[in-house]
Amino acid sequence: MLQAQAVNMRIGLDLGGTKIEAIVLDASGGERYRTRVATPAHDYDALLGALCTLVGDAESRLGIHASVGIGTPGALSRATGLIKNSNTACLNGRALDRDLGRLLARPIRIANDANCFALSEAIDGAGQGADVVFGAILGTGCGGGVVVARRALVGVNAIAGEWGHNPLPWPTDSERPGPACYCGRSGCIETFVSGTGLCRDYQEHSGLSASGAQIAAAAASGEPYALAALERYCDRLARGLGSVINLLDPDVIVLGGGASKLEAIYTQVPVLLPKYVFSDRVDTRLCRATHGDASGVRGAAWLWSDSESAR
Repeated sequence: MLQAQAVNMRIGLDLGGTKIEAIVLDASGGERYRTRVATPAHDYDALLGALCTLVGDAESRLGIHASVGIGTPGALSRATGLIKNSNTACLNGRALDRDLGRLLARPIRIANDANCFALSEAIDGAGQGADVVFGAILGTGCGGGVVVARRALVGVNAIAGEWGHNPLPWPTDSERPGPACYCGRSGCIETFVSGTGLCRDYQEHSGLSASGAQIAAAAASGEPYALAALERYCDRLARGLGSVINLLDPDVIVLGGGASKLEAIYTQVPVLLPKYVFSDRVDTRLCRATHGDASGVRGAAWLWSDSESAR
């Protein structure tokens, strides 16, 4: 016998390139179940099967029937209703929400993974209680999501929050035309402030290959190339986030992803922001994600929150 209905329990699925994570949240946001499996990234039918198995296992274990939300790289095209821009290529051109909904016999909600991250942090994370939250993921790439009044904005083109594919603001001569971006342009914010961008910049100046954590450790020991790389990185991040504040004026900016663990961000960027924000003061808070790597999957579950159900 079912112990809870969809209104009380929510399943979130975070569909990544290498793993799929599943979570079950209760009505208060408490985690009741969580697991992950490898992503069958090159086989769409196998991927659908894995998603169905995750949902079935969660519901069987807890004795529930729950709502299902999915966070995925890319987005649903407003024009076609099909996935676009996903780095899990087998998803592109597919009606993931309809296909999975048919198999599970229920409606499915789907959102970009950065939107899910921002929604999670807005509902019960670092942005809880704020009217406008901007969430930025500083990882291999540079995703972004916007939440207003606990509702993730999608936009008419399904690209709301894609700050990473705008040019780096106020570039210096040495930053032009900028690194090539996979989107086909050069000098995108993503190519500078992603974790990948930090590592590339350090290698270009030092000739050494290092991870973000290694660069931070080297800077802490006073290594000149690492110190300079972090200084450039923080200034570029301040320029990118300054342009977001000028356009959106969020209450809170929440950072996630591997590069968000750099302590220098939280000491240097707030000091630099007034140079780039069109205001006499900057009251936007800059925070690291409360839920860390779990924010994406939690946000997928929260796609069925009361505010989201009004969409």
